[in-house]
Amino acid sequence: MNLLRATFLLLLLGLLCLAPIVLAAAEKPAAVAPGDVIYPRSAAAAVGTGADSGHGYSAVLIAALLMAGAGGWLFWRGRTAPGGVAALRKLAIAETKSLGNRQYLVVATYEDKKYLLGVCPGRIDLLTPLDRGESARL
Repeated sequence: MNLLRATFLLLLLGLLCLAPIVLAAAEKPAAVAPGDVIYPRSAAAAVGTGADSGHGYSAVLIAALLMAGAGGWLFWRGRTAPGGVAALRKLAIAETKSLGNRQYLVVATYEDKKYLLGVCPGRIDLLTPLDRGESARL
């Protein structure tokens, strides 16, 4: 399964887990008529040990946050994995070699072509395009 599709499905599942919490928060309390009597909750319900204490919603919230975190981690990891977002990029640095004193040789690839670049402070020079046979000798 494609990594991006799996990430999307995890995020969608997380949102579906959050739906009961959002719906419960959106419910309005019943209107009280002037002649109605309001009875207080029992002491057990006031402490939070009753059946409607809300522990089920907190478990759903924790599960949704864990799933969202896992989806974010998969997306972050997939940015540089083969077949991920990095596979769509055309320009990449294949290899670098330090020559000392802030000077480098860089092999850059662009659309299956390789180029040898010389990099020093204030300059980047194209030294030569590399053929497949030349890159094997380096």
